[in-house]
Amino acid sequence: MTRRHWIATTAAATALAQPAAPRVIDAHNHLRRGAPEADRQLIDAADKLGIHQLCCSTLPPERPMSHQGCVASNDWTYEGIRRFPGRVLGYCTLNPGYGKAALEEAKRCIEGRGFIGIKLYNDYRADEPVYYPIVELAIQLKVPILQHAGHTTWLPSAQPRISDGSHISRLADRYPEAMLICAHICGGGDWEWTIKSLRNARTVYLDTSGSVIDDGVLDMAVRELGADRLLFACDLSMTASVARIRSAALDDAQRAAILGGNMSRLLSRRTGA
Repeated sequence: MTRRHWIATTAAATALAQPAAPRVIDAHNHLRRGAPEADRQLIDAADKLGIHQLCCSTLPPERPMSHQGCVASNDWTYEGIRRFPGRVLGYCTLNPGYGKAALEEAKRCIEGRGFIGIKLYNDYRADEPVYYPIVELAIQLKVPILQHAGHTTWLPSAQPRISDGSHISRLADRYPEAMLICAHICGGGDWEWTIKSLRNARTVYLDTSGSVIDDGVLDMAVRELGADRLLFACDLSMTASVARIRSAALDDAQRAAILGGNMSRLLSRRTGA
């Protein structure tokens, strides 16, 4: 055996002996409609931070969201999926108030264009009956719902129908088979209250995104909810969200689950993989 062959063989054996690096999936991010350069910068940031895939929605600019605005935004998300194949996964943005039209839009995106889930904003609270047909369709299609959420004291006038953990918990009680994600624990006000409100809603996931850099968020979330209910996410706060994971007191299994294992498990329900 030559020295070169021995070195190559030893290096290969060493590599195989090392645990595979976890696949990192950002469960909550956004594309910017009509701004392809901003989307390119998002992918570049993900490359630098070691994020393999980003689950993205595009939000219409108007509030409340119009159905036409949702359709145009979903078309932009689809363009992002095609521009960045294998990197961008799409959430279909909906306003549940449009009833049948919203359901048809979900089918167009998920069944026709391969979107992986549904994004709901603050047009209605998550426990209002207008949500029920959307959730029932998501269950049928085996896709998660990412719910904009926050427990705040400074947003009621701007977001009078923002959902918090209690609204999402009540929805989960009604539909325990649904895959519900409570958004941006670090961008939705009182994160301690939110974590506590989700303790008994055992089918609800919590995403770790947001620009707030308080200590102890993930430690409390793991302690109260368990690592298997947490999803790594950025929501455009890229470096803060990565640093939050890196600084948390997690073991290797917990870190791998949060960074991508849990989201992979949700996505596999539709694909059967």
